[in-house]
Amino acid sequence: MSKVVEVVEKLVIPIVDELHLDLVEVEYVKEGKDWFLRVYIDKETGVDIEECGLVSEQLSEKLDEIDPIPHNYFLEVSSPGAERPLKKETDYENAIGKNVFIKTYEPINGDKSFEGKLINFDGNTVLIEITVKTRKKTIDIPYGKIASARLAVSFT
Repeated sequence: MSKVVEVVEKLVIPIVDELHLDLVEVEYVKEGKDWFLRVYIDKETGVDIEECGLVSEQLSEKLDEIDPIPHNYFLEVSSPGAERPLKKETDYENAIGKNVFIKTYEPINGDKSFEGKLINFDGNTVLIEITVKTRKKTIDIPYGKIASARLAVSFT
């Protein structure tokens, strides 16, 4: 994790905690010639523009105080959207019963990507129910083999 992300997480966690929000992710990336500091926040009922503005305002003040980034950048605070990433164990626990998309580092039963309903997460294994043609089947995915995971919008 980059030093900037670490510093920003330490600054933003008390802010989101005070506002009863969840910190989903902090990203610090270069796109073209510009740098972006992106902070994704959420809560069970979703976040609105005012909450994003509050976090942005308070975080901006803290960043101005300690100035951890030596060059110009754009600060963006937003919701992660409908297909939010699953990063922490609590994200998986909160996603039980929801549709997810998971990519693994290595094949499991010949596949490296799975989409289906998250049935259970015990801290070591993710159990999802997928549909193959018309049959439903469950797959155990070891937590340590997950490369990326996110909520998946389902149109069924």
